[in-house]
Amino acid sequence: MKQHIALVAIVVDDYDRAIAWYTERLGFDLLEDTLQSADKRWVVVAPRGGTGTGLLLAKAANERQKQAIGSQSGGRVFLFLHTDDFHRDHAAFKERGVTFVEGPRQEAYGTVAVFTDLYGNRWDLIEPNGRQLPAR
Repeated sequence: MKQHIALVAIVVDDYDRAIAWYTERLGFDLLEDTLQSADKRWVVVAPRGGTGTGLLLAKAANERQKQAIGSQSGGRVFLFLHTDDFHRDHAAFKERGVTFVEGPRQEAYGTVAVFTDLYGNRWDLIEPNGRQLPAR
């Protein structure tokens, strides 16, 4: 059996605001933006050149979902963005206004820095060195 995780949902407050941030700040591609109803869209973004998992930008539909915006992982690093050139992407992200809250630093598994997206979700930007990442 072959399986893979295709999408990870991120709860957002506004589709267009989220699309703009992920495409303009991180340089992600907008893969799909399909209207499903008057207030619901199927919006998928993914890292440019990537072949793996995409992000489903899911607009909060109720108060419980609104409360989850920005803290889907309880304040821990939520997503891990691998790169083949840490210094290139770190500099580009900073130039585009991405906020880094930690790093850069060398770890046993590679070069890493922690940034936040527009909602406060924490991400690792990692250039792996080929060694296994530790469990978090």
